[in-house]
Amino acid sequence: MFIQEICITNSNFSCQFIILLTKRKTTFRQMLSVNINSVSIINDEMKRKLLSDIKFEIVSGKIYTILGKNGSGKSTLIKALTDLLPKVDFEITGKVIFNSTNLLNTSAENIRNIRQYNIRYVFQDAANSLDPLKKIKYYFDLSNISPLKIEELLIYFQLPAYKNLSELYSYELSGGMAQRLLIVLALLANPDLLILDEPTSGVDYAVMNLILLKVKNYVRDNNKSVLIVTQDINFAIKSSDKIAYLSDGTLSQFYSPDEFMTSADDNIKNFVRSFNEISNVSA
Repeated sequence: MFIQEICITNSNFSCQFIILLTKRKTTFRQMLSVNINSVSIINDEMKRKLLSDIKFEIVSGKIYTILGKNGSGKSTLIKALTDLLPKVDFEITGKVIFNSTNLLNTSAENIRNIRQYNIRYVFQDAANSLDPLKKIKYYFDLSNISPLKIEELLIYFQLPAYKNLSELYSYELSGGMAQRLLIVLALLANPDLLILDEPTSGVDYAVMNLILLKVKNYVRDNNKSVLIVTQDINFAIKSSDKIAYLSDGTLSQFYSPDEFMTSADDNIKNFVRSFNEISNVSA
């Protein structure tokens, strides 16, 4: 499948990226290797460094999660990985190496190809990733996937039947439905790296478990990789091979889930303690 990326403006005249699926050209897909090397991000308007000296590596067949509180810069970081932050507002230094290509210093055509073929996002504000003037059938038709195959995923994610959902517009979907729909479209695209921004936001416990199982199966069955950013430590522990914590503009090392929960890092200890306190109150 071929993923077409277009840009529209919202009411604030900021760019919204809409990912569209079309028939894909045959292309050679390398083994995934992403190396984030000393990436720092500065907001030009505020002249404030948002993220400093971020370093980590992503390889095939693993699920990585970056935990952090609201406003810690998780969404900013994942947008920076494929140069999605507007250059008029942000200054990004460092390198993001994807299969030997620096995504922060490559041609516009090359970065478009990588976004089209290799890396797929599902953002938290899912509705803004869909064109409100087009019916959902538009996206299904572009996927070049049989309705029967699409129907299987829709049923799995507890979405309306293909025939009914096809006739709806994105503004007729709840936030949770739009997010699950984008996960369906992302899985149909079969990317090397799937990036999920707060995938459990606005969903109940049952749907959270559906997402968890499908993500793990996607990685296992296809030797793909997933990068998750979330505040949901419970989901992270259940889903991830490696977990890191983003706080005060810096990223910890990646730990196994067990190592993360017992880390001596003060920021992580405080985060885990807060989670445990909330869990005890809720129990």
